[in-house]
Amino acid sequence: MHGEYHSEAWRELYVMLGTSSAALIGVLFIVTSLRISDFMDNQAFQLRARNITLHLLATLVQAAAVLTPQPSALFGAELVVINLCGLWLPASFIYAAFVRNKAMGKRGGFSIYRAMTYLTYYVLGVAGGAGLIVQLNAAMYLVTIAYVGFLVSVIWDAWTIMFGAGQTTAAPKAATKAETKAKVKTKR
Repeated sequence: MHGEYHSEAWRELYVMLGTSSAALIGVLFIVTSLRISDFMDNQAFQLRARNITLHLLATLVQAAAVLTPQPSALFGAELVVINLCGLWLPASFIYAAFVRNKAMGKRGGFSIYRAMTYLTYYVLGVAGGAGLIVQLNAAMYLVTIAYVGFLVSVIWDAWTIMFGAGQTTAAPKAATKAETKAKVKTKR
């Protein structure tokens, strides 16, 4: 069939990537369950865990689309829709944290760089999908770069959650030499 996307060429890679996404979603649920009290007390953890889950879900749906034999234009349209839906997450975060409520963006745990990274990967996914709509099969490389980038980014974000980086409360500031001397003098 003319214009059919040939999933066989990408099959093994996307079976591995889709399996990785599904496994990471499962691990995230386990970590969240084990540290539920940390998540309930920390808005940054809650938002990051939710967003990581949604990013992984988008990659899992993309893997399913890649593995489904279908015309290239339909496949490209599916990728455009998936990535435009996903694009809403970092775009709405950037607006909420750095435009509408600047105080939220200044608290720990919220990073414009993290949001811009995800935004970039979704734009690559949209570009790859658009390329497939016009029968540019090399566009799959853009889709794959975005997918692998997502996996690396969500693994990094999950790692920061597991070890408590980016908490919403600031760490206590170190005492200056003058403050230390003042405390020593008052103890004497």
